[in-house]
Amino acid sequence: MDVREALYTTRMMRRMRPDPIPLETQCRILDAAIRAPNGGNTQRWHFLVVDDREHKEKLAELYRECREREYQEIAAGLMGRSLHGDDEERAETLRKIKASGKYFTDHFAEIPLLIFVFSIDDHGGANIYPAIWSTFLAARAEGVGGVMSTVLRYAEDTVTDMLHVPVEQGWRMTAMLAFGYPLGRWGVAANRRPVHEVASRNHWGQPFGAEIPAPLWSGPTEPAGTQHNA
Repeated sequence: MDVREALYTTRMMRRMRPDPIPLETQCRILDAAIRAPNGGNTQRWHFLVVDDREHKEKLAELYRECREREYQEIAAGLMGRSLHGDDEERAETLRKIKASGKYFTDHFAEIPLLIFVFSIDDHGGANIYPAIWSTFLAARAEGVGGVMSTVLRYAEDTVTDMLHVPVEQGWRMTAMLAFGYPLGRWGVAANRRPVHEVASRNHWGQPFGAEIPAPLWSGPTEPAGTQHNA
C-alpha cells in the first residue's frame, strides 16, 4: 500500500465485524508498532492484547459506565470539545460521533481484539504515541480498522487490577486500542480544516504561505453513498 494512501485513509473505525483477526496478522501489526522511533531506544512500552470473551464482557460494562461519566462531564461543561463548522454542521457532526460511539459501546464485547498500551516514564507520551500510530497504519495495511480510546481512564485502577498490571513498577495505561475488520469503507477525511487555517509560519498567526483548499491526495473514487465512521 502506498504510504500516502495509508496516511490519508487511516481513520477511526468504531463499527467492526466480530470476525477474529488471525494471530499472524496481529504479529505483523505489533511488529511494525515496535519499530516506531522512541527516545534513546528505551522502549518504555508494553502492549497487552485482550481477546478473551469473559474479559471483554467485564470491560464492556466498565466502558459503558465510563462513557456515561465522560458525557456527563461534557454536558456539564467540564470537558470542552471544539467542532469545526457552523451550528448545524457541528450538531450533525456531534450526532454522528455519539451514534458511532453508542454502536461501539453496545458491541464492545464483540470487538475481536483489544490492545491496552502501557508506558513508563514517558514524558507526556513522546515515546508511546508514535508506536500507537504505527499500530493503526500497520493495521490499515492489513485491512483492519480500529479506534483509540482513553475512556477507561475513569476506571484505570480496576482495569489494571483485572489485567494484573505491575503498577508498582511505574506502568501506567496510556490508551486502549480496539481493532476489527470494519463495516464501513476507507476514505479520505473531508471534514478537516485546511492547512492554511491551522498552520502559521515563524510567528503564531502569520500566514503559512500557501493555501490548500482540498486534500492533496484523493486516491480511488468510492461508490456514492459510502458511509464512513467519524
